[in-house]
Amino acid sequence: MKSFLFPVALLLAAGTAFSATPVATPQIGPNFQYGSPAFRAFAQTSYQTVGLQGSFEDWLASAYTSTGIPLGSGTSSLAAALDARAVALRAASGAERVRLERETAQWAHTFVKKSIPKFSLERGFELANVVKSGERQCLAQSVIIAALLQRAGMQAGAVMVWANPQGQESNLGHVVAVIRLSSGADLLDDASDPTPFVHHQGLLVQSAGGFRFVKPVYAADDTIQTYAPADGSKALSVKDTSPLPMSYLQSQFDYYRGERAPGGFMTGKATPAGLKSSEFYLRRALSENSQNALAALVLGHVLRKEGLVAQAKAQYKKAYPLYQAQGHVPSGAATALAWVNAPDKSAGHS
Repeated sequence: MKSFLFPVALLLAAGTAFSATPVATPQIGPNFQYGSPAFRAFAQTSYQTVGLQGSFEDWLASAYTSTGIPLGSGTSSLAAALDARAVALRAASGAERVRLERETAQWAHTFVKKSIPKFSLERGFELANVVKSGERQCLAQSVIIAALLQRAGMQAGAVMVWANPQGQESNLGHVVAVIRLSSGADLLDDASDPTPFVHHQGLLVQSAGGFRFVKPVYAADDTIQTYAPADGSKALSVKDTSPLPMSYLQSQFDYYRGERAPGGFMTGKATPAGLKSSEFYLRRALSENSQNALAALVLGHVLRKEGLVAQAKAQYKKAYPLYQAQGHVPSGAATALAWVNAPDKSAGHS
């Protein structure tokens, strides 16, 4: 059994009692720590969507007990272990605190991979499906990791990925947890990888009230020291960026519901009812965050598949400027705009 330990003497010296009620930790991004109303809301929406009864928090607590991946020692429950780690972090400083933060991030990575063994693009984004079938996907696992780390007293959130460690680009095709260490550097924690601290080459972060496509600059210890905007503008310091806001995360859950709707956009065998379901969730995603460029673009794809050519063109014209404003236009968005601007004779739908 692997244990992520911290000296008990320091916990006692801190003099803080552990509580089943989460203590609000100031966050650089949204606070949705394990046990909070915000975390509960993510789960409740998922349970309602799938038609599942129960409590995701209770399931996660039970998984902690059964997986044999303890955080620290002398704590029998997930909440108590996380609260104990928060006490330990408050008692630590300097390099020792950073070491403890990294250890906690490694624990979260190990725990999530062990407790949710299967990866599923089709279903794993739903927290309810984590419970029903032990399936996870990048958004679900990143939200869980960040929620656990927040409860442990750390700064954590989630960001989108548009270029993987090998530099291969996607249209915001992945999500990863991000940690703001007490040293001021950022650290990625990706449960899709065998080791947690990956070097994704392109991220979408929040900055100056908007969203920016950026290229992280890594140090030898895997930390991000600065961000280079994809459009070549002035480099951003880590403190000038933050994880994606709650509205974007809510929007992204609905984006995946639209993308993966049975008979919908990504199934390969689209049906009219399935496409309507995709359209419904994508429109809801945009109502939650109108700057979600991916949702805006894919809604255009869905409308085009439905044969609604004029609506599809209008939607593409809304999506393209979002990417432009955020600093990078993926090839799919450029292709969609080219279709919009093509002569009428080539403007059929597929």
